Amino acid sequence: MEYLSTKDIKQQTLIDLFNTNWGSDEMIISTGTYQLSKLPGIAAYEDGQILGLITYKTYEDHVEIISLDSFLQNKGIGSKLLKSLEQTCEKKQITRITVITTNDNINALKFYQKRGYRIKQVLPNAVEKARQLKPTIPLVAENGIAIKDEIELEKRF
Repeated sequence: MEYLSTKDIKQQTLIDLFNTNWGSDEMIISTGTYQLSKLPGIAAYEDGQILGLITYKTYEDHVEIISLDSFLQNKGIGSKLLKSLEQTCEKKQITRITVITTNDNINALKFYQKRGYRIKQVLPNAVEKARQLKPTIPLVAENGIAIKDEIELEKRF
């Protein structure tokens, strides 16, 4: 497996990937509206296939993860992508990474906390506000939990 910058992947390939997996190339969270295919990122790549992808936004004092996808579950791909981003941040002397997920995303909450991320804040009804801009955001997740709030996690190193 090799790791590529998203700059080295055709934008249409990224757009198609996000449309298939997120329903859109656009991500709306409380920190802004993002076109995922235009964000910097790292892709796990093998045999001509993208196995996972992390996108992020760099601010003056931290990096915010906007999306993290692993297309082969329980193979360590998401963990390796996260570690790669953390190493990139350390080289650039960025000491904080944040990520926002929704209250229903139990797998993401478990994933990040097992890797040293801590809950920083809960943003009540943040998804309701995002739904005004993007009405296709579901009301209820596949696990039956109503999607209402955002949870911000943070890791400092």
